Amino acid sequence: MAKILVVEDEDNIGEVIEINLVLADHEVTRLSSAEQAKMLWDSGKNDFDLAILDIMLPGMNGISLCEYIRRENNKIGIIMLSAKSQEQDKVMSLSVGADDYITKPFSVQEFLARISALLRRVRGNGKKGENGDVLESGPFTLDLKSRVLKKGDTVIDLTSVEFNIMELFFKNEGVALVREKILEGAWGENYFGDIKIVDVNIRRLRMKIEEDASNPQYIVTVWGYGYRWSV
Repeated sequence: MAKILVVEDEDNIGEVIEINLVLADHEVTRLSSAEQAKMLWDSGKNDFDLAILDIMLPGMNGISLCEYIRRENNKIGIIMLSAKSQEQDKVMSLSVGADDYITKPFSVQEFLARISALLRRVRGNGKKGENGDVLESGPFTLDLKSRVLKKGDTVIDLTSVEFNIMELFFKNEGVALVREKILEGAWGENYFGDIKIVDVNIRRLRMKIEEDASNPQYIVTVWGYGYRWSV
């Protein structure tokens, strides 16, 4: 069972989401505005495993709420709900810390599959790697047990998806990885979403680990193919 926050102002959609999550044995808190969610968060009732946020909310929008939640908690899984016409909003959501997005209307089966996949990634704490608990690459160390990345002595905060990408890079140092391989490694082989989510997360990672994100030293673009971890 997971504790899930749902922020959706359309009652019919919110009710469908809540019913199906409860049937899947999750504990659900459903709110209709970002302001309500922020008040709940600030009150200390914020121990959620996952947040599902609609982008188009009255008042404060879902993107701003996502950014706020991500600043407060780097480990929570965040999924955005968006309309087909909100392409730029999807990219913006990923840029400020969302792990995934689902386009409305969606099938219940796909929705639950995406929830389960993200929960597995979020709950990846404590897993052990094939070559031990700590991986080293250049000035970086990746602790697979505590799920912590360090550059020298500096801890770099990562989301669950970002950590999975870094683990994939560390285990494939110097290897050009096609985007589909990164997608499968970080999001799971049954992921239904758009491959452009890889590029957005790479941009986010570069901003965290590179000295100059516009001239990356470690996460190198392999044009027309994907990315390579180089140290």
